[in-house]
Amino acid sequence: MTEPFASLPFDNSYGRLPGKFYARLNPSPSSAPYLIEFNQALAKDLGILEHFGDPEATARLLSGSFFPKGADPLAMVYAGHQFGGWVPQLGDGRALLLGEILDPQEVRYDIHLKGSGPTPFSRNGDGRAALGPVLREYLVSEAMHALGVPTTRALAIVTTGDDVRRETALEGAVLTRIARSHIRVGTFQYFYALGDHAALRQLADYAIDRLYPDCRSADNPYLAMYEEVIRRQAHLVAKWLQFGFIHGVMNTDNMALSGETIDFGPCAFMDEFHPAKVFSSIDRQGRYSWGNQPHMAQWNLSQLATALLPLFHEDENEAVSLAQDSLGLFSQVFNQSYLEKFGQKLGLVLSDEEDEAFLGSTLELLTKHKVDFTRFFHHLTQYAQDDTHKGLEALFANKRALANWQGDWQARVARQVSSPLERHKPMRRANPVYCPRNHQIEAAIQAAYRGNFEPFRRLHAVLQSPFTPQAGCEDYEFPPSEDERVYATFCGT
Repeated sequence: MTEPFASLPFDNSYGRLPGKFYARLNPSPSSAPYLIEFNQALAKDLGILEHFGDPEATARLLSGSFFPKGADPLAMVYAGHQFGGWVPQLGDGRALLLGEILDPQEVRYDIHLKGSGPTPFSRNGDGRAALGPVLREYLVSEAMHALGVPTTRALAIVTTGDDVRRETALEGAVLTRIARSHIRVGTFQYFYALGDHAALRQLADYAIDRLYPDCRSADNPYLAMYEEVIRRQAHLVAKWLQFGFIHGVMNTDNMALSGETIDFGPCAFMDEFHPAKVFSSIDRQGRYSWGNQPHMAQWNLSQLATALLPLFHEDENEAVSLAQDSLGLFSQVFNQSYLEKFGQKLGLVLSDEEDEAFLGSTLELLTKHKVDFTRFFHHLTQYAQDDTHKGLEALFANKRALANWQGDWQARVARQVSSPLERHKPMRRANPVYCPRNHQIEAAIQAAYRGNFEPFRRLHAVLQSPFTPQAGCEDYEFPPSEDERVYATFCGT
């Protein structure tokens, strides 16, 4: 067989690290790979579209059935705290880093196959993925990108022709994931737990050179890198909260050093707002609820600090002091970002304790009256432009409660903003019309299992323009009916 991807411009760097960082693997072929979806816009942005002209060859490559010249397929090793419990070795149990490419701006990206077969880190798993979780990750990660949230991206979906066994036999598939890097907090934890400080330093140097090159010139490059990671995670989690997103598995092995959202297994966007909302079927204590995500991000970052202590300073007490001072950045950056983003949603500038109290009372209003999060802010955006708009009223059975809140909101707006247009423009950029609702994703998945991918493609198309009302797409605005509700989401492993 010829190799139609011989010219794919791989430029691998992670594989040049010592072998302790990964396990190299041979292909794990699929019986009948078939290309279901290919993200041409992303491939074009990456400068690799011309290399994917043949769907059959693309399916073979992106199912892991063969690897072209220049690829360096490997499974990365890492550890992690999973729901607070320490696991000393995890790693890519059902994924492969196919290789790295440089985009036209010389930015490095991983091409990663998820569901491509077992690895030395599979821990008795089959290393495969079912079609449903692959569709979910494609839809949600691309929707997150359209919302402006830092995220891994989805390049392709390939069905394998092989069933995977979960509760029942399900059609297998492979997702091709694109990321700035797959280095995780857990990657550092792995080498720290082994006491391998040389590897820890190699990994940190690699991460600085790849992701944070400006930190190289700092007095303490490793501390500077850590503080940049803190800032990125603080902004990222604030954006999650802005759109009602619940990650579901914020374990340390699912926190990327790049500041990208990674792993979309049991994630969900809220319908009715509640700060303690949880969807993940395995999060029985609410550890990763909507409102607890900032605390969990800071906790994860404290674990990263622990792993980096040997690099911060040779004196352990001094290293701990430096780490504690830096970790304090998280609350500062997160709170500022959170207030800024919710201020944009409300058409206000939230800057003092009174403003914070108003935001709190707004979220209490939504909680008490079980109001849909996305629709509330979408209709508030319309009301800000035209105060005769009645969409908000339709969301509340208790009209007086809404009227009292509106009076307070209008008084604040009058003190801050001079014209409806001035407050409306930032609100439109902060409040989507559409989000990836659980029941719509589930409907698309069930249709796909029956061989109909049209609901998936239509939902994906709508979610690519989340801030713009689209003719004929009104159904995508609405929350689920009682019989459509999805109460739990699953990892897919």
